[in-house]
Amino acid sequence: MWRLAAHILRGTKVHSVLQGRRVLAAATLLPCHRRGTARGAHTSDMSTAIQKVEAPDAEHLVHVHWEDGSESRYPCVWLRDNCQCPDCFLRSAKARRLPFEELDVDIVAKEVTLTDRKKISITWPDEHTSEYEAEWLKKRCFSEAARAEMREDLFLPERQYWGSDLQLPEIPFEEILYNDRSAYQWLCTLKKVGIVLLTGAAARQGELVKLGHRIGFLRLTFYGPTWQVQDKADANNVAYTTGKLCFHTDYPVLQHPPGVQFLHCIKQTAAGGESEVVDGFHVSNKLKQQNPQAYQILSSTAVDYTDVGVDYCDFAVQCKQRIIDVDYRGQVVRINYNNATRDTVFDIPAEKVRPFYAALKEFVDLLNSREHKFTYKLKPGDIVTFDNWRVLHGRQSFQSGAEVTRHLEGAYADWDVVMSRLRLLRKRVLNRD
Repeated sequence: MWRLAAHILRGTKVHSVLQGRRVLAAATLLPCHRRGTARGAHTSDMSTAIQKVEAPDAEHLVHVHWEDGSESRYPCVWLRDNCQCPDCFLRSAKARRLPFEELDVDIVAKEVTLTDRKKISITWPDEHTSEYEAEWLKKRCFSEAARAEMREDLFLPERQYWGSDLQLPEIPFEEILYNDRSAYQWLCTLKKVGIVLLTGAAARQGELVKLGHRIGFLRLTFYGPTWQVQDKADANNVAYTTGKLCFHTDYPVLQHPPGVQFLHCIKQTAAGGESEVVDGFHVSNKLKQQNPQAYQILSSTAVDYTDVGVDYCDFAVQCKQRIIDVDYRGQVVRINYNNATRDTVFDIPAEKVRPFYAALKEFVDLLNSREHKFTYKLKPGDIVTFDNWRVLHGRQSFQSGAEVTRHLEGAYADWDVVMSRLRLLRKRVLNRD
C-alpha cells in the first residue's frame, strides 16, 4: 500500500510555496499510512492463516496461533459481545444488535473449532454459535503492536512539525473538487502538516460552499455558515477591523471548537494584510522541554472565554478551556487560545494568577519567535485550509479606505466530517477497507 500511495502522490499535481518561490514538494506530502511489521501486528503482507486455536479451561480467553508464528489472545466476553451472526449484528448498519444486559461477562467458550485455517467457530454454553474470519480477528489483535497500528489506520496521528521553514503545500482548487486522488492527498496532508493552500478558486463568494459539499457539510456557528472578513463599522469581531491580529485559534469559547478553518481570499490589499501561522503543537512541545512548569500550568488551568453579540443570530457564549489540551497519554491534541475573547472573569485563586500570566507570556513569546512563525500573503482565488486545533493564525495590519480593500470569506468544518471524507476517499482511491 505504501508503494501504491506513493504512486498516487506522483500522479497528483502538488506544489509548494516557500519564500515566494514555487518548488515541487512531493516529499512534503507523504502518504497517509505506513504498514508496520512488528510481531503480532496486522500487516498487508503477513499471513492470516490460522495454525491452531484453543480455549484453555482455566482462562476466559481464546488463543489463536497464526501460521506466521505469532499468537493472539481474545477475551471470551469480547468475542461473544462481537458475534457477527444476524441475531447479534445488523450488517446493513454495521451495528451491534446484542443487548449488553444479555451479555455474561464471565462467559467461557464451550467448544472452539477451526475451519480451513481461515475461520474459527465458537459454541457458547447456551449453544449459540459464533463464527469469526481470520482476517477480521487478525486486524483486531489485542497486542500493543496491532493496537498501535489500528490507531494509526483509523486516526492518522502522525504529525510533521514545522516552523519558519514551512514549505506551504499547494494544490489546485479544481482538482480538489473533481479528482478523488487530489482530494485524498489534500486531507491527508491537512491532517499531517496542519495546513494546505488551495489555488485557482474564483474570486467571489460561494467557493467555500463547494468545498463544504466536497467534504460533506460546513459547520454552522453564530457568525453564519460562512462569514466575511473585512473592515466593518461597529465591528462585532476584532477580525472585522484593519488592525493586527495576534496569533490565535478560532472559537475557544465553544465547548467543541471547529476543527478545520477555510479562508478564501476574494480581494487583497496592496500593502499589509500578510497572513501568519505557527505550529501550536510544535511550540507546545518546545515549551514543555524549555519550561515544564509553564507547560503544566497551561495544560491544567481552566481559562474563561466569552463572546457576546449579534450576527447570524444574537449570542452570549461562555466556556472554560485549557490553553494546551492534552489527551489521556499526555499528548497535545488542541490549542485553545484567543486573547481577544479571553474573559475578564478568571475563576482561579488569586495566588495562581501571576504564575499563569508568566507561563502564558513564555508560550506567546515562543509563538512569535522568528524561528517558529511563517508569513505569507494570500492572492485573490487562494483558499488556505488549516487545522484550527493545531495551527494558530494571525494577520498584519493594513490601511482602511473609502471602499473595502481586503475581503476574505471564512468557513469552518468539524474534524469528524473531514476524517469521515478522508476514510471514504481512502477506500475509493486505494481500493481498500
